[in-house]
Order: sequence, then structure tokens, then C-alpha cells
Amino acid sequence: MKKKGLFHYSAIYSSGINPKGFHPSQLKFYILLLPLAALMLLPIIFIFSNAFKPPDELFAFPPRFFVINPTFKNFSDLFSTMSTSGIPVSRYLFNSIVIALVTILASILVSSTAAYALSKLNFKLKKTIFSVNTVALMFVPIAVTIPRFLIINNLGLIDTFWVHILPALAMPVGLFLLKQFIDVIPNEVIEAARIDGASDFQIYRMIILPLIRPAIATIAILTFQATWNDAGISSLYINKEGLKTFAFYLSTLTATTSTGANTVAGQGIAAAAALILFLPNLIIFILLQSQVMSTMSHSGLKG
Repeated sequence: MKKKGLFHYSAIYSSGINPKGFHPSQLKFYILLLPLAALMLLPIIFIFSNAFKPPDELFAFPPRFFVINPTFKNFSDLFSTMSTSGIPVSRYLFNSIVIALVTILASILVSSTAAYALSKLNFKLKKTIFSVNTVALMFVPIAVTIPRFLIINNLGLIDTFWVHILPALAMPVGLFLLKQFIDVIPNEVIEAARIDGASDFQIYRMIILPLIRPAIATIAILTFQATWNDAGISSLYINKEGLKTFAFYLSTLTATTSTGANTVAGQGIAAAAALILFLPNLIIFILLQSQVMSTMSHSGLKG
């Protein structure tokens, strides 16, 4: 089967949802949404503001939302404390970057292929497997800490690099979202591709993946946030300092400097560290936000 044909099927059924240009009739929506958007921005503004507050503003009562006399001292204290670390900070940062990238790619591959199978292929226990995944959405990670530890220990993943990656591939919300997204793709498109001689892999790669790009972007953001901000894996399953993540390092750094005589400096360091951890999440979301909006508001396909 020619590639041109597969791309043709994909192009026919893909469409954008964002309107072109501005129409006066949209003004009523702006009147409603702009105040809500400003309210949603307040936590982000607070994180930035808090990171630049001097000690007297951090401990001011009543607390101040906006910084009055911004300072970079919190960041200089953070970097000077980092310089005294036995293991270079670059090692923790390298671990986090590699773990995030590998986990994102592997999670997208696992979730999308499983979602395609559950949505468009017929096999025994198909509904049962999806029901199990749906039930798994009810459990927060802290509720399965003990069984997860037992499984990881029995698999011999303790103190290995893979302990950061493999457990994160079991992402029920990712599989659920992608499966629901693929369900909207007409079965006629899949059947037409099969008649033309396309294999399941060709259909997945050249039809399914292009049509679910918005959902994939959403999964990438969720996976990045879960891995980049996670300090629990390094705390529970890693004893070797060289395998721990940047989030764990910053959490222990702020904890040790927030006790005793270092309480004042520790709060400033914690505020600066929170901003540093938050920035990659914000940048990733800004880059992919158009795709996320498509996922949340519409399937991206014409019925």
C-alpha cells in the first residue's frame, strides 16, 4: 500500500477546532473568561513573587502576595548551598532529564499502542482489561505504595535506573484518554486502510498517531509533570546517591536548610527551588497548550 493513501485517510478526518480570526459575537466569552483566567494565574504569580521575596517579606504578617523589594539573594543562597554538595548538582539534573525524556517516549508508545488495541482490535478479555484500567483510575499513588514496593523489590529494580521509568509506564489516565480519543476515529477509515493492504503497524503509525497528536501532547505533559516533580522514587527505592533525581535533591536541600538557625535562609531557598522546579512544567505547557486545548474541547475529528 502506498504511503500517500494512508496520509490521505488521515488528512480527510483531521481538522482544527480553533476559529480563524475574531468575531464580535465572541466578546461575551472574553468578558466571562478573562476574570477566570486572571484568577487561575494567581498561583503562578505567587510562585514567581515568593521566589524573589527577601526574608522580612517571607515572614511578614499578614502575608504579602506580591513582592515589594525583589531580591536575588534566595537564588544566590540556593546556588551556594548546591556548590557544597558531595555529588555535582549536574548529576541530579542529568538523571531527571534522562528519566523524563525516556519515560515520556516509552509512556506514549505503551499507552498509544495499548489504546489502539483496545479501541480497534478484537480479542478476548478486551472489555475486562479496559475495565481494570478504569478501576485503576480510582486509586491515588499513595494508596498502592506497599504493593508497588513489593513488586519492585521482587523484580530486582531497587537501586537501578529503571525503577524511575518502568512503574511510570502504568499510566491509567493516559490509556483511558487515548482510548477514548481513538474511539472517535471512524472504523471505516481503518477498514479502508486494511483493504488497501495496510498492516496494523502501518495503520497505527500513519493513521492513528497523526490523528491523536493532541492527546499525545496531553500525555506528554502529564508524564513530564509526574516524573520531573517526583522525589518519592528516590526516597523509597534508591540508596545510591548518584541515581537520585533533581527533585529529590532540592527537597532534601530545602529540608536541611530549614531547620534550626537556618530557618530564615531555608525558606528563601525553598521558594527559589520551587520556582526552578516549576519552570520546566510551565515551559512544556506553553509549548504544547494548543494541542492540550484540542484534547479537552473536541476530538479533533469530524463525525
